Amino acid sequence: MNFVWYIIIGILSGFVAGKLMRGGGFGIIVNLIVGIIGGVLGGWLFGLVGIYTSGIIGSLITSVIGAVVLLWLVGLLSRAVNK
Repeated sequence: MNFVWYIIIGILSGFVAGKLMRGGGFGIIVNLIVGIIGGVLGGWLFGLVGIYTSGIIGSLITSVIGAVVLLWLVGLLSRAVNK
């Protein structure tokens, strides 16, 4: 059952991060991938600062912040390559 929650949280966080960063989502598959990578990145970043979350809401917040950071980094890289 936890695996299903990870997928749902990944989709939601990817969708929310897409809305926050670019004004629209990228489709369910890309949102899932961005959300899962964002969850890992957010957990790592939060761990560096000493912040630990628990529960569904904490996981969602961590994933969204990680996904936003991921999309920001991708945007920076794409702008640097396109120059």
